[in-house]
Amino acid sequence: MRIIALAFAALVLVTPAHASSRIKDMVDVEDVRENHLVGYGLVVGLDGTGDSLRNSSFTNQSLNAMLEQFNVNTRDANLNTRNVAAVMVTASLPAFSSQGTRIDVTVSAIGDASSLQGGTLVATPLFDSHGRTWAVAQGTMTVGGFSAGGDGATITRGVPTSGRIANGALVENPFAGSGIDPWADIANRASLRLSLRNPDFTTARRMADAINAYMGGDAARAVDPSTVELTRPASFNGDMIDLLAEVEQLRVEADMPARVIIDENTGTIVMGENVRVSMVAIAQGNLTITVSESPVASQPAPFSEGETAILPRTDVTVEEDAMQLGVLDDTVSLRELVDGLNALGVTPRDMITILQAIKAAGALQADIEVL
Repeated sequence: MRIIALAFAALVLVTPAHASSRIKDMVDVEDVRENHLVGYGLVVGLDGTGDSLRNSSFTNQSLNAMLEQFNVNTRDANLNTRNVAAVMVTASLPAFSSQGTRIDVTVSAIGDASSLQGGTLVATPLFDSHGRTWAVAQGTMTVGGFSAGGDGATITRGVPTSGRIANGALVENPFAGSGIDPWADIANRASLRLSLRNPDFTTARRMADAINAYMGGDAARAVDPSTVELTRPASFNGDMIDLLAEVEQLRVEADMPARVIIDENTGTIVMGENVRVSMVAIAQGNLTITVSESPVASQPAPFSEGETAILPRTDVTVEEDAMQLGVLDDTVSLRELVDGLNALGVTPRDMITILQAIKAAGALQADIEVL
């Protein structure tokens, strides 16, 4: 029970031994990836919370350019509306998205608009890093934050200058302007590469061995810690899609390095299964100093000319917890390490200090990464 209580209180995550995962959850397939899109547009219909056109010249220019498309010339007019805001629109285009697919978009103000609540995004083309148009976004936004106030006070909750449009972008042509389909003919390929999300020599070899054992031949080989090359056997009755569908269901036990992750801000500690500690003695104690102020009033004698005075009175108490010296045996496991530290009655933040001290002493056989 002590181990379980410490795991929840200190957020120590203990990974069970011999846990296997599907290859599908451990790798990314070559050329099967998302594409980041970005666009610049205007949000209209704001209730006086948009950009100040005098301070945001880019909003003024964009508004004039948009109106000119509707044969409205406002170049010489002194526009003074606060119902328009310039925004950046971002989205992720999933792999194999076809024409007509809808995707979510995020809209963020770039001017001095105070809120995008109630605004509508005008049709905005979305581009990739090569300048190709993939989708067009438009629609009414959902803003999670709000801002309200008067002359004396203002209350702001969340971020009212950012919002989302569910299914707000329509994929027009995922391969516009390139003439090349980067995902074409995957089914007819003779080989492709699987990229490990957590590169590791042992995991890559285990993955290749599992595939070869299932296929009964040399269908896979570990090229490097992050890549496994998959080749379609001549005897396999199917295309590469069929092969991937069977291979991605195989389970492999991932190997991970001995590592301790520490977040000192929240007191979170995450330790890997392979963390080991050499023989070390640990003593941990807390020194608590309490200072309290309890001033007293001093009254003058009756019928005297004295004045009432406030005299300071300070009480100082010191408490020190008596802790014994604990010894951790040579090469203890993670569970034994947690059990030993728990036996000392340490808090999560004290445990962070102890782990760093053990590492400094050379007794912790793991890397410590502080977030």
